[in-house]
Amino acid sequence: MFRGANSINLDSKGRIAIPAKYRDGIVESANSHLIVTCDPYDNCLLIFTLPHWESTEADLQSLSNSKPLHRRLKRIMLAHATEVDMDASGRVLVPPVLRERAKLEKEVMLIGQSKTFQLWNETEWNRLTQEDLAVLSSDDLDDNDLPDLYY
Repeated sequence: MFRGANSINLDSKGRIAIPAKYRDGIVESANSHLIVTCDPYDNCLLIFTLPHWESTEADLQSLSNSKPLHRRLKRIMLAHATEVDMDASGRVLVPPVLRERAKLEKEVMLIGQSKTFQLWNETEWNRLTQEDLAVLSSDDLDDNDLPDLYY
């Protein structure tokens, strides 16, 4: 289970260090194999363990090729999917084309999303967080639009 927002750095070779608290789980569940791909909805990358990706990939493959939105989703996620291995130091090389697509620079945010991570440009993550908070605290928001998670 990946949780939390982790401020990390992209090194000069394009690698990130996965925080230590996640490494054992990745080794146990995926033998250090990860998949990095584009997020089709946000300007960030998604990082999957290999077993979770295989399940997601099967779901993507089951989508209709005759529906344009399904083809687009498949094209974005499958075409950019790249297998990477976490090294003994917990580092993962983020492919250059994916770093460019998500505009990743030195400071990045690794965001736990339960079974996946999102990898964001830190400035973009902070901007989006402020935007999300403004929307969620808006008086114009209909309470029926939000699930009753903790009240």
